[in-house]
Amino acid sequence: MLDFKLTEHDRKPQSDADAVKADSVYDLIILGGGPAGLTAAIYAGRARVETLVLAGSLPGGQPANTDVVDNYPGFPEGIGGPELAQRFQNQAERFGAQIKMDSATGVDFSTQPFTIHTHGATYRARTVIVATGAVPRRLGVPGESKFFGRGVSTCATCDGFFYEGKTVVVVGGGDSAIIESLFLTRFARQVIVLHRRDELRATQINRERAFANPKIRFVWDTVVEEILGDQTVNGVRVRNVKTGETSVIKTDGVFVYVGMEPKTEIFADQLELDGQGYVVTDHRQRTNVSGVFAAGDVQDPLYRQVVVAASSGAIAAMEVEKLLGEYSP
Repeated sequence: MLDFKLTEHDRKPQSDADAVKADSVYDLIILGGGPAGLTAAIYAGRARVETLVLAGSLPGGQPANTDVVDNYPGFPEGIGGPELAQRFQNQAERFGAQIKMDSATGVDFSTQPFTIHTHGATYRARTVIVATGAVPRRLGVPGESKFFGRGVSTCATCDGFFYEGKTVVVVGGGDSAIIESLFLTRFARQVIVLHRRDELRATQINRERAFANPKIRFVWDTVVEEILGDQTVNGVRVRNVKTGETSVIKTDGVFVYVGMEPKTEIFADQLELDGQGYVVTDHRQRTNVSGVFAAGDVQDPLYRQVVVAASSGAIAAMEVEKLLGEYSP
């Protein structure tokens, strides 16, 4: 249980003249500026919980790198991922959340107030919501690291423009791979989708769109064994998992979408993690440390949807409000 009491001074909101101060003790610090973190900030702000969001270098999380989000409620025609991310941020700031482009490099959840270390400062908070999200998993094959940023990418929205009239390979068969493949057809002459199985894991509507697009070609039962190139990528060495046959596919770029890995390295000795590295929470987003909650993809290995992340962020913030209220004077 938390062992602090909030005083009137503690709960006084900062004035506009006050900057983010390393010596402040915040009611809540949110680690991560994606849909979960920013939704939590919206709910916390509306509850007058003094909140600092350490949003990293790019607020918005995965949607900020997604061309179009067409399954978020309230946008029947879809909405651009960067625009949706900006709306999340604007709404959080409207309710008083302080958003800082910084990331946690270490935490101490052993005593309260909790301590958060960043690249340039140290902050303290009575409660914390971990919403650091997940990052694209790498293939781990020769040439991937060498050519990352020089033909290897995990963000079609960021890099698709560079492949006007060229051929690109997309590795993966889930929704992310197919959505980004469809986006790449705006630029590329041909998009070759390599999938280790003989059918896609993407949802039906995305499968239908991909199969109907003449620029997309599928290579089934195939894995990448090496990414080839000189100064930049010029091909991939692949292997058929059923026949064992190897071949080389010429390509100007490789986009990798083979799952996500939670960003939980700094919590390994602080919070309970499952076998895949995800933060373990209960249905109220509580971790094994009282006063520390987790929301979004960092604790969700199954759904990875904006609406699900937002929902978990809202729950976490309401739980924070309830917990702080128990200790208000």
